[in-house]
Amino acid sequence: MQNKQYHYCNSYFQYLRNKTVPVKAGNITIGGDSPIRIQSMTTTNTLNTEETSEQAKRIADAGGELVRITTQGRREALNLKNIKEVLLAAGYDIPLVADVHFNPSAAETAAELIEKVRINPGNFTGGAKKFRQIETGSAEDKAGMQMIKEKLVPFLHHCKKHNTAIRIGVNHGSLSDRIMSKYGDTPEGMVESCMEYLRICQEENFENIVLSIKASNTRVMVHAVRLLVQRMQNEHMYFPLHLGVTEAGSGEDGRLKSAVGIGALLIDGIGDTIRVSLTEPPENEIPVAQKLVSYVVQKTGHEPVRETNPQHYSPLSYVKRVSEPVLHIGGENPVAVVADIRNADGREINFSEPPELIICKPAQLNLQHKNLAGTLQLVEHKYYNKEKKNGVFPLFRSHDDWHLFHGIAFVEITYPELTERNIKRLREKKDVILILKSGNANSTAEQRAFFMTMQNTGLKHPVIIHGHYDDKRPEDFQIKAAADKGALFLDGYGDGICLSAPFIRIGDVVDTSFGILQASRVRFSKTEFISCPGCGRTLFDLQKTTERIRKETGHLKGLKIAVMGCIVNGIGEMADADYGYVGAGPGKISLFRNRQLIKRNVPEEKAVETLIDLIKSFGDWNEPVE
Repeated sequence: MQNKQYHYCNSYFQYLRNKTVPVKAGNITIGGDSPIRIQSMTTTNTLNTEETSEQAKRIADAGGELVRITTQGRREALNLKNIKEVLLAAGYDIPLVADVHFNPSAAETAAELIEKVRINPGNFTGGAKKFRQIETGSAEDKAGMQMIKEKLVPFLHHCKKHNTAIRIGVNHGSLSDRIMSKYGDTPEGMVESCMEYLRICQEENFENIVLSIKASNTRVMVHAVRLLVQRMQNEHMYFPLHLGVTEAGSGEDGRLKSAVGIGALLIDGIGDTIRVSLTEPPENEIPVAQKLVSYVVQKTGHEPVRETNPQHYSPLSYVKRVSEPVLHIGGENPVAVVADIRNADGREINFSEPPELIICKPAQLNLQHKNLAGTLQLVEHKYYNKEKKNGVFPLFRSHDDWHLFHGIAFVEITYPELTERNIKRLREKKDVILILKSGNANSTAEQRAFFMTMQNTGLKHPVIIHGHYDDKRPEDFQIKAAADKGALFLDGYGDGICLSAPFIRIGDVVDTSFGILQASRVRFSKTEFISCPGCGRTLFDLQKTTERIRKETGHLKGLKIAVMGCIVNGIGEMADADYGYVGAGPGKISLFRNRQLIKRNVPEEKAVETLIDLIKSFGDWNEPVE
């Protein structure tokens, strides 16, 4: 049944972890039969031994299993020895990872002192990018490839000598000029950047390798990782994967974006170690990662999902399922948000962004809420009276006689209920909107199989994806719902979302629905903030600055603003951003618009106001509504 053309995981219908080779990093193993490892990164100056080691301790105390430390140059690399000694003396035998950019010499030094070194193919050789076009097969292209070998091979021999693991970590924002000239800023380019290095590693018989391929755009990140796994399998490589969404941001937005991107891959069995990148203290990342991993691995041994032909499934590029609109749901309409208010206290029914549709009890039909004007309403069909009120529609279950109803109907259905009988009914009645539910622990696989079957049978009815969660903590609910449902929206499935969480305030449930759609790149309902977590290269208070920018610009619906600690990945990672605020040096900020530098070295104390002035000058500002 498996479509080999898109074969990147063991099954589309069952949770099974991909088998990878085990890689040792100090006293832990990544990949193989090991559990999914959780890690974070310090944000301190690496030359400050005390601050860096204290932060590493907090990461370890929170449950982190690896600690990454920025390593700009040889001085920082040498100080890793002091940090390691302080940690060991305090009883923390946690593997350290040197994060190296632009400096192969620093990477070699670090390889002698700690357990793992991360290098980025985009800037390990050749220095900073000049954004030049390099013709494929030209002398310059061949010279660039030769330079990679000259720098990488001695480093691999050094790592082999010291039993040091490496991570080949490709970032969407830092592809080399060679790769950009051939592939552009695409998943294909990211994968080839990684594979060039992997092939050299294979030639040198070096296999102590972990891979990562990251982006702040969840769609790019997920497609790139899937493509990398497929490409590795084609070349008989099975190295472990490190997963992460870069510059995910802070608060609820950062958690939702991370859960959507990382969760989509974990659910398909991809991933051996993860990092949730938040613009917050690094120890805050660990519980989020733990909850995400714990939730996904609980899907092991779930109730079987009936397999179907995945011939129309497009996991390597975004292709939205074709549906015919009913009302304003489906077709080219924005993905709808549905609120089930049947269990909500009337005082709770207050939405910062109103949903398109609410599911009500009969007594709630007459409730007037100022932010629900024009919102469509659903009631169970047994209470429905079409003469009663315009904008009200009946809600059926799949076993009801909905096919006999004259008019638009909503039908709750599960994948096992998509029987030949119901398929025949759907073919006969086009004005139906389906609400797709699931009781399977692996609801993602079951609901994905439903969409595949709809495509295989030519059914184009709009489908609202439903999810039920009994969590009492909003963060737990958000992480689970984002992982389950975000994966489906990334795959082009779903015309709407309806989340049921009886122990969470209904306004928060609806906000989470909008947040999942935004994190999945299918509907933007608020300002999109792309902010990195910071590291030792950051020379301003990233967390406070991000919060200030968020406060000042959070009303600019649909605008994308990047806040980046430094220029290492800054220009590239904010490829999707309309405006960028990037650290340029001590007390200096550079401001960008659409990746173009507009103002250089703005004094930090004036930078936020200058950013706002810049947004206003290009006509993208509107005053906040009180």
